[in-house]
Amino acid sequence: MLLTEYEWSIILLSLKIGSVAVIASLPISIWFAWLLARKEFRGKTILDSFINLPLVLPPVVIGYLLLITMGRNGYLGKWLDQVLGISFSFNWKGAALASAVVSFPLLVRAIRISFESIDRNLEFAARSLGASKIRMFFTVTLPLAMPGIIAGVVLAFARSLGEFGATITFVSNIPGETRTLPLAMYTLIQVPNQEAETMRLCIIAIAISFIALFLSEVLQLAHKKRLGYK
Repeated sequence: MLLTEYEWSIILLSLKIGSVAVIASLPISIWFAWLLARKEFRGKTILDSFINLPLVLPPVVIGYLLLITMGRNGYLGKWLDQVLGISFSFNWKGAALASAVVSFPLLVRAIRISFESIDRNLEFAARSLGASKIRMFFTVTLPLAMPGIIAGVVLAFARSLGEFGATITFVSNIPGETRTLPLAMYTLIQVPNQEAETMRLCIIAIAISFIALFLSEVLQLAHKKRLGYK
């Protein structure tokens, strides 16, 4: 076999966490991106800075903040656990939450740039033909912004696959539950004579990232072709 059962479990868990992180944060990312691209309001710069804060904060700080807010005894996590039975502590859902937080700025930024590059005359034309604002958004604005959305999704997914500091601080390094590719590599590095196994995981991580970027380019080209771009 090319991959061992242990390696398959790590890959599937990493893909699961990365996918959930991106899918869960995509709707709110689109909303914030549209808000920052199209609206002028007091405190916009503060909001923009707050959204991009995870890009410059040490990941361990993000993990600690998640621990004291969303942990089982955290300010919000305790209520979620006791009232709704939802716990993010020491499980894959917590790892997905950590990945979503650190990748969120990349997703918002890519989609925002795409919104800002749209020709507003196309939206005005749709409105003049009687389309409501909601219909215009879903039939004109969102399709035109799709290249940026695809790029943002791929960047966020790749960032989620590489997340380490926030995850290990918030939900630890639990085999089969929170041990993603970076954490598995870190574990092997601590063990003598495991260079070959570590290199295998390194190659796997590179391959998954390359495939994600390749599919992103293919999807963007296909979308541009569908819209009539050369």
